[in-house]
Amino acid sequence: MKYNLLQDKVYKFAIKAVKLHIHLYKNRKEVIEISRQFLRSSTSIGANLEEAIGAVSRKEFLQKLGICYKEARETLYWVNLMKDTDIIKKEIAEVLNRDIVEIVKIITKIQKTTKVSSNL
Repeated sequence: MKYNLLQDKVYKFAIKAVKLHIHLYKNRKEVIEISRQFLRSSTSIGANLEEAIGAVSRKEFLQKLGICYKEARETLYWVNLMKDTDIIKKEIAEVLNRDIVEIVKIITKIQKTTKVSSNL
């Protein structure tokens, strides 16, 4: 499949997000709502990517990929907020940021490539 690399990265990121959410839920109940928001956006990336791969048209593919992009950007926001409010350690945030920025770059590249090839 053409997008295996992205699928793999998004899935592995979602696993990290779930594990972080479980940790925060057990140990930091006061921040549970922020953790839930982070969990929702981070796992939504992969769900929407699967919908994009199953799209029946290029337009639908780009639309779902656009949702992936938005959810990835939102996830980046939640990671930075958790870092800057000391909910998570800086080192954890750096790993998550590195992963999500890479995912955003890959999604952006696929979007640009798909748009260009649809104009041919």
